[in-house]
This record gives sequence, structure tokens and C-alpha cells, in this order.
Amino acid sequence: MSLVKKFATVASGTLMSRALGFGREMLMAAALGTGPVADAFNAAFQFPNTFRRLFAEGAFNAAFVPLFAKEIETHGTEGAKRFSEEVFGVLFTALLALTIVMELSMPLIVRYLVAPGFADTPGKFETTVRLATIMFPYLICMSLGAMMAGMLNSLRRYFAAAVAPVFLNIILIGVLAYAWYHGLDARAVGFGLSWGVLAAGLVQLAIVWVAVRHAGISIGFRRPKMTPSVKRLLILALPAAITGGITQINQLIGTAIASAQDSAVSSLAYADRIYQLPLGVVGVAVAIVLLPELSRALKSGNLIEAANLQNRSVEFTLFMTLPAAAALWVMSEPIVRLVYERGAFAANHSTPTVAAILAIFGLGLPAFVLIKAFTPGYFAREDTRTPMMFAAISVAVNVATALTLFPSMGAPGIAVASAVAGWVNALMLLAVLIRRGHWGRDVPLLKRIPRLVLSAAVMGAVLYFAEHWLAVRLGPGSPLVVKATTLLSLVAGGALLYFITAFATGGADFGMIRRNVQRGSAKAAPSQAKADLDE
Repeated sequence: MSLVKKFATVASGTLMSRALGFGREMLMAAALGTGPVADAFNAAFQFPNTFRRLFAEGAFNAAFVPLFAKEIETHGTEGAKRFSEEVFGVLFTALLALTIVMELSMPLIVRYLVAPGFADTPGKFETTVRLATIMFPYLICMSLGAMMAGMLNSLRRYFAAAVAPVFLNIILIGVLAYAWYHGLDARAVGFGLSWGVLAAGLVQLAIVWVAVRHAGISIGFRRPKMTPSVKRLLILALPAAITGGITQINQLIGTAIASAQDSAVSSLAYADRIYQLPLGVVGVAVAIVLLPELSRALKSGNLIEAANLQNRSVEFTLFMTLPAAAALWVMSEPIVRLVYERGAFAANHSTPTVAAILAIFGLGLPAFVLIKAFTPGYFAREDTRTPMMFAAISVAVNVATALTLFPSMGAPGIAVASAVAGWVNALMLLAVLIRRGHWGRDVPLLKRIPRLVLSAAVMGAVLYFAEHWLAVRLGPGSPLVVKATTLLSLVAGGALLYFITAFATGGADFGMIRRNVQRGSAKAAPSQAKADLDE
């Protein structure tokens, strides 16, 4: 299967999840707006979600996958099964202990870490504590599920792990539909959503567990034991967890700072949901597929193919995310108005704030995606310390910038800090890969980047003037159908213009598309891979 086909397999499941996520957020915005319950739910959900990214997706897609792939290559399926059982025993025990401690400490955690600004609002504070207490066990389900998803990705079975997150949105949409039908108040909706999150975690874990069994590996529980393989995993996992979850760490910091201002937490969450669509569909797909493929290429000593995999991934991410970034920057307000502006979501206050945040997130989008393309170059070589150092610098930049800008800009200042930190992190990762000789010289890629930037800029300029020309049709007084058809027509026209400009300027060509679509991952002839690098 080609690299792009694997990207598409993962992206299809992610796209399904993100599309349903839009539906969920639309219903949530209508039911809760940016009021106190919305702030409480988003702050409470951010906490277990951050831990999930730190200890599950970040750590295991970065540390577990290369080691599991090595076990498959050296000891076959039986060795990989033994290793996964050893890890499962240690992971489950550690997660259970962590959950008990966190549940008992939740009031202190919310007061001093998650949302210190809520402490002065008693009802809001207690609600956040209770919602976080309900949702935190979600971490156990998702961490164990992430481990099994890593196994499936290493076995090149991508779809089950990609489609499992869809059920979180299906369940939460069901909760919101039930709440709407029965006319439940905001507080009841918040609690219903929290129990829905926990139920979704159990469903997602069941899906990947069945898929792993179907792939021929049955995981049994072993008494926790620090074997050499587990010790090696933990050495790699701690820095990998921090690095892989850097975006979520920055979001958690932003949530804590934003809690000092009413509606800021929920405004950030609503904007985050929209920009997560291109980030998830492209960035997550690239990160999930690239790491095991790169690990296999390096383990087999195929350095040319490894370099080529990295270059083609960056080529693909830039080709897809630059126009998305330009569209989010110039069309943020019509997008927010179409997606959220109804019910309790106030047009005069909520829309401009969320739109400003979304536009700034758009500028950071290429950086967030490039981080996911660059970090496998370190993780596949079992170097998790260097990205961790860069992640720490990124966090420091984020905190300093957010604290500086928040008093004057409010929630958009936190978005600026996140975007700046993302670009700092991405540039540091690239610079060290080049310095170490782990980034192959790719003349076509270097030529295409400025042309792709130009194509995205042309598209953005045209969309900017078209949006102002069609302001009445996109305005708050326009019917929903008119707004939707007008916005979708602009998006389709902008995409067509981008592709035409990209091909006309040489930013893209059919040879590039053909190479990415036809390339069998880790199976391309070394001579062809070298030709791609030197072309």
C-alpha cells in the first residue's frame, strides 16, 4: 500500500470523527453557548484529554511503536505478543494508581492547575470538579486503547484505530439530542456529556481490543514486572510523552490562564474544534503512518528510503495545510457564524472572539502539522530526549507570550502564544535534523515550498475580496441555507484556484502526485528513492 493511501486510510477515519465533532460542537454551542457550564465542561474535559495525549498517544506512538516493530522484525509475532503483555501489565497498574490519586485530589487540581480562575466562582468551581471526577477514568480506557492502536499501526492495520474515536462524537451527539428532546437545562447537559465521555472510552477500547485479537495477537494480563524491554520503553516514553503532547500541554496552560476571564475557556475550545479538522486529517494521519514506516526503513538499514519518506511526508503536509491555513485566516468569521451561531451562542460577543482565535490558530496550523512530520525522524531512531528539550523550550515560550498578551488581548492572546510556540518548536526540530544529517537534501521540495506559499497567498487574497463582496449572504441575518451554500461555494472555488495556481507555478506536478500515490512504503527501489531526493 502506498504512503498516501495509508495516509488516506487513517485520514478517512479521522475525517469522519472530525466531521461528527463539528456536529457535536454545533449542538453544544446551541445548548451551552460560551456560558459557565460550557467553560466548566471544556476545562474539565481538557484535563483527562491532556493526560491521554501525554501518556497514551504521545508516549506510545513515539516509544512503543518502534520497540514493538523491532520485536516483530527480530522475534516475530510471539515475541511481539510477549512484549505487549509485559507492557500491558505495567501500564494498567500505573494507570489505575494514577486515577485513584487524581480522583482524590481533584478539588486541589482544579483549583491550582486546571482552572485557577474558577476558584472565585463557587458554583462554577464545584461543577468543574464533579465533571472532571466523572471523566478522568476515560484516561485508562484511552491509554490502553492507544497501546493497542500502536500495535495495529505497526501491523499496518490502520482503519480500526482511526475509526474508534468516531464513537466519542456519536455518543456525545446522542446525549445532546436526548437533552434537546427532553428540554434539559445546561447543568444536566454538562453532566450527561461527562458520563458520555466515559462511556465512549469503554466503547473505543473494546473496538481496538477486538481488532488486535482479529490481527492474531491475544493480550493476557501479566503481573507487573520491570523487564529490560519495559525499562527501555519507560526511558523512551517519558520524554516522548512530553514531546508528543506538547500541543495539549500548551492548551492546558492556555486553559488555566483563560479561566481568569468569563467565556474564554469555551471560546478557545470552540475555535480548537474547527482547526482540529485539517490538523487531525493531515497531521495525525502523517504522524501515525510515518513513524512505523520510518522505523521499519531504519531497522532494515534503508537510509535513502527513510529520508525519502520524511521528505514526501513534509511535501504532502504542506501541499494540504497551507491552503487550509490561508482559508482559516481570511474566512474565520463566516465559518464560525455558520458552524456555531445559534441558540445560546451569542452573535454579538461569542462570534468575533472565537473567529479571532480561529484565524490565529490558522497561522499556526502548518507548524503544528510539521511538528508531527518532523518528530518521527527522532522517535524512529529512539531519540526522545532532543524533542523533549525543544518541547520544554516551546512551553516556556508559550507561557511567557500568553502571560504577556492575555491582559490586553484576552483569549486571542493565548492563541498567538500557541502559534508562536508551535513555529519555534517546528523550526528547532528541522534545524537539528539537518545538522545531524538525518534530513536528506531534496531539491524538488525546496523549489516547491515557496511556490506553494505563493499559491496559498493568491487563494487567500481572492477569498478575502470574495468574502467582502458576498458579505450580505454570509452575514448573521442571512438564512442558514444561503450561508452554507455561499461558504461551501467559496471553499470549493478557493480550493480549485489553489490547485490550478500550484500546478501552474510548479508548486505541484503530476509527477509528485504519482510518486506519492504509487510508492509502496519501504518497498520502493533505492535508486528511485535517491532519484526523488536529487531530482
